[in-house]
Amino acid sequence: MTHRPSRLSRNVIIENQEVCSGYFRMRIACGRVYKYAVPGQFVMVRSPGQTAPLLSRPFSIHDVIIEESGAVCVDILYKVVGTGTLKLSQKNSGDQIDVLGPLGRGFSTRGDYQHVYLVAGGIGIAPFVFLGKHLMRKGLQSDQITLFIGGQSSGDLLCLGIFEGMGLELQLTTDDGSSGQQSLVTAPLEAAFAKTKPDIIYACGPIPMLREVMKLSKQSDIPCQVSIETMMACGMGACLGCAVEQSTTQHAYLHACKDGPVFDASRIVL
Repeated sequence: MTHRPSRLSRNVIIENQEVCSGYFRMRIACGRVYKYAVPGQFVMVRSPGQTAPLLSRPFSIHDVIIEESGAVCVDILYKVVGTGTLKLSQKNSGDQIDVLGPLGRGFSTRGDYQHVYLVAGGIGIAPFVFLGKHLMRKGLQSDQITLFIGGQSSGDLLCLGIFEGMGLELQLTTDDGSSGQQSLVTAPLEAAFAKTKPDIIYACGPIPMLREVMKLSKQSDIPCQVSIETMMACGMGACLGCAVEQSTTQHAYLHACKDGPVFDASRIVL
């Protein structure tokens, strides 16, 4: 689902805070076009005049905040993993930044779901604050949404306070057992199917996790939408660098930036 044309603009950073070791949340003052953004869409971000790294970086829209004055802000959640995100983490309130968006196709949602499962691995949690709030605005109650969050350790389980404040049921897993169940995030997901079969699964995270979620959803005949984490050079389908194989036609490809990043699991092969 998409809304309104995307646009490139120079924006002011409102805040840029480290929320956990190596993870940052940046709030950016943006244009009113972001009022029409939908969960699952993304933005391309770069510093003005940036030459190293040369390319912009894609980030899921973590949340959209509409102030009483009508001003619109966008949050992005990111992990410092290289030169680009390191430089981003060094930005301060009041600094300027170039933002292109909102881009891509987001999650398709309805208001008549009885139960929804969200599955996140690591920084794949980024779009789910926006999505969770969106689902509740469409009429779902907090006890109708279960969020499965997996990470390598407790420090990789992000936004827990936000989701607890929303009243969502949380299922936590870590690889090292430092928080929640020591397992892959798909273990409690599969076990939950025996208790409550959801109307739909929304997932975002590493490709191996998405493959397993897609397999489980197919086995249980549960609709599933996945948000693909991939590098994008342009964000608008010009470079063709973010190809995703279609499941219906051999050697035919979709592109995460314009056909996604959210796909129905039945349409793609990972």
